[in-house]
Amino acid sequence: MIDFSAPMSGLDRATSSVNQTAASIAKSGFTASGDSVDLSTEMVSLMQGRQDFEANTKVINTEDEMTKSLLNVIG
Repeated sequence: MIDFSAPMSGLDRATSSVNQTAASIAKSGFTASGDSVDLSTEMVSLMQGRQDFEANTKVINTEDEMTKSLLNVIG
């Protein structure tokens, strides 16, 4: 049986990264203390999180296709 724990944990990390970045961007317009958020850095983080998420999704899809092919050969 194929272990999906690695790509699934990668998806969780990517989702968390995207959520944190989105929260930081959303918060940037509402800071009362004068804290500034570098939107260009946050957008890069958001894009990296999206790419990580897509890469992990592709790994899961590939593992699923490999499992189906193996079952077709065995069955």
